[in-house]
Amino acid sequence: MMESHALAIFRAGHIPLLGEWVALPLVKLAGSTRIGDEVFNEIFHPIAVRLLKKCDAVSRVGGASEGADAMVPLGRELGLKIYNNPADIPNADQS
Repeated sequence: MMESHALAIFRAGHIPLLGEWVALPLVKLAGSTRIGDEVFNEIFHPIAVRLLKKCDAVSRVGGASEGADAMVPLGRELGLKIYNNPADIPNADQS
């Protein structure tokens, strides 16, 4: 689901970025063997926080996710726009 939303965001002229795209290769490289192990926890959510500090907005879609839910208040704290529907994201030339 997230990837299909990322495609729509790209087609609107933006550069979508899912934290998983960056975190998962690093988690593997660092030796994590399962979700929630010490190495996973060291990297996975901190990557998302660091990336968010470089973003223009947050797109929160999909079902229950503790990590994704944590990004919304952080995004608000950073003054980012929060979108719950990719259709509401303006084209890049309009934002």
